[in-house]
Amino acid sequence: AIYGKGGIGKSFTLANLSYMMAQQGKKVLLIGCDPKSDTTSLLFGGRACPTIIETSSKKKLAGEAVAIGDVCFKRDGVYAMELGGPEVGRGCGGRGIIHGFELLEKLGFHDWGFDYVLLDFLGDVVCGGFA
Repeated sequence: AIYGKGGIGKSFTLANLSYMMAQQGKKVLLIGCDPKSDTTSLLFGGRACPTIIETSSKKKLAGEAVAIGDVCFKRDGVYAMELGGPEVGRGCGGRGIIHGFELLEKLGFHDWGFDYVLLDFLGDVVCGGFA
């Protein structure tokens, strides 16, 4: 996991690191753990992946279960997902992270066989959600 002050290049570094590992034949998962949901945008041409929080909410309203293909995307050999979080001023980012990881557990995350899982955390959470 990499975390720290915003704007120092964490997402850029992890996107490039995940790409290089994948090019070396490693099975890599990059998880964005920032409510801004911008970790994966470098890999996907400037567009962020749909977040687990958004997708989970939409599926719940439709009475459908979330499948791994709904939240995990692949490009250039890198599997990537964004956990997401609440809208600015509408809750704690830590709660979004907790919900995301709970869903990953339900989807059998530990059985996916990744060589590396890279986590991009923001370092300046004011609600104490990561403490």
